[in-house]
Amino acid sequence: MKKLLVVIGLFPFIFLQCKDVASKSNLKLGSQDAVVISLSNPTAIDSQTPRLFSTSSTLYMSWVSSTDGVDYLHYATYKGDTWSKDEVISSGDTWFTNWADFPTIAQNNGSLLTSYLQKSDQATYSYDVMLNYKNRDSISWKKNFILHKDATKTEHGFVSMIPANNQDEFFVTWLDGRNTLESNPTDHENGDHSSGGAMTLRGATVNIQGKVVNSQELDHRICDCCQTSAAMTLNGPVVVYRDRTQQEIRDISIVRWQTNNTWSVPKTIHKDNWKIAGCPVNGPAVAAFENTIVVAWFTAANDMPKVQVVFSSDNGETFGKPTHINAQQTLGRVDIVALNTKESVVCWMEQDTNDVAYVQIAKLSSTGEKGPTITLTKTKGGRATGFPQIELLNGNIYAAMTLLDDTNTPYIKTMRVGVKDL
Repeated sequence: MKKLLVVIGLFPFIFLQCKDVASKSNLKLGSQDAVVISLSNPTAIDSQTPRLFSTSSTLYMSWVSSTDGVDYLHYATYKGDTWSKDEVISSGDTWFTNWADFPTIAQNNGSLLTSYLQKSDQATYSYDVMLNYKNRDSISWKKNFILHKDATKTEHGFVSMIPANNQDEFFVTWLDGRNTLESNPTDHENGDHSSGGAMTLRGATVNIQGKVVNSQELDHRICDCCQTSAAMTLNGPVVVYRDRTQQEIRDISIVRWQTNNTWSVPKTIHKDNWKIAGCPVNGPAVAAFENTIVVAWFTAANDMPKVQVVFSSDNGETFGKPTHINAQQTLGRVDIVALNTKESVVCWMEQDTNDVAYVQIAKLSSTGEKGPTITLTKTKGGRATGFPQIELLNGNIYAAMTLLDDTNTPYIKTMRVGVKDL
């Protein structure tokens, strides 16, 4: 698997509440004026891998810092233009800290669930998914319990978690390497698992007691190290991910919870026919609004890198024609939110001929009409900048991403753009 272990000195600072600061507004973006407001946030320099989650009134953000070989998982909330004091949920000196596979956070009816990766063996790519859960009626966390029960010293990660339709539960999905046991791992940097079995996709529920239940396999052979993404439709959860055929075609597939209370068989959402021997570490993103879902993904089929977006109006059973949205060479690294049954906002990264990277967003309709491309920020295109995140809250798109300063020290930048400006 393509992995990059990021080991950097970070400081687990605790911040007091901090108010929004419109420090960079009305940025001139090419031929367009767009209001991109840079927000203060409760992270310190040397922080990375932010993850966002929003409810109807509150934005949640988790992130990781590290100092003296110890990693710290933080979170804070944003409500009424104010960030809360950040909280350190968990810490440890044997975590797997990674640019592409990083902690996630979700909230359901006042209960919180987060994840991180814990080394399970001395081998570089042996680690487990650990969870932290706080019931809405509790002031303390149930900490550091394992998501999967296979006990193999293999790779587990790329977690997605969403509130279940039951107000007291979460649906969690992840990549599970229990079948990939290798006597002699050779080439993880190119996604080589040929001497073992395939990576699998699994799903489970975390109930109100913080117990993992109903764990099951959703796909028996998938791409080795691309992100998963999940959304809740009127019929139940859907999961999108990069699949993997015996012929090494690695297109995007979907599995759906059906009205007969079973999972659908995996289905390719669009046949890019991207044949690639190794994992590109560039997964899809899905969002849902009622019975509509929208999926964004990266492909480099025919040596033509592009980001595509496609809508479904029947909970993911069928899909329309995808829309190609990037203008320059794209790095992928997508995220997406659904505004309603006809519109979405997609985030992706592009790179110009001078190797300057741009974090872009645009509004897209189900008929393929695309609004202006808005540049949130310029950055570097290397792995350390990770995967930008976006969420919708109160008519605004909020974004968070890891950037690097002039000394290549990571920090987290947050900003917002009004939907009306897209």
